[in-house]
Amino acid sequence: MIVRIMGEGQVKLADSHVVELNELDDVLLKEMESGDGPGFRTTLHALLDKVRELGTPLPDDSLEPSELILPAPDATLEDVRAMLSDGGLIPN
Repeated sequence: MIVRIMGEGQVKLADSHVVELNELDDVLLKEMESGDGPGFRTTLHALLDKVRELGTPLPDDSLEPSELILPAPDATLEDVRAMLSDGGLIPN
């Protein structure tokens, strides 16, 4: 799976990691629904760090179709709300 982190680039991530990322996505969704700004910020950074850790960066000159687009690390609650689907940022 190709994942784009807005403002950073793309990484290739094994489909097997989706379950682990969904756990963080579920926490992020709950924090957004409750308006927990500090928790949201911490979980967003944890999610992006996990994608960076588990994924392999694609070269800057590579432009693959992204199957998943994640917000930039400095995204606000409102920015991320606009990106959400019913299941969060990461489809189940």
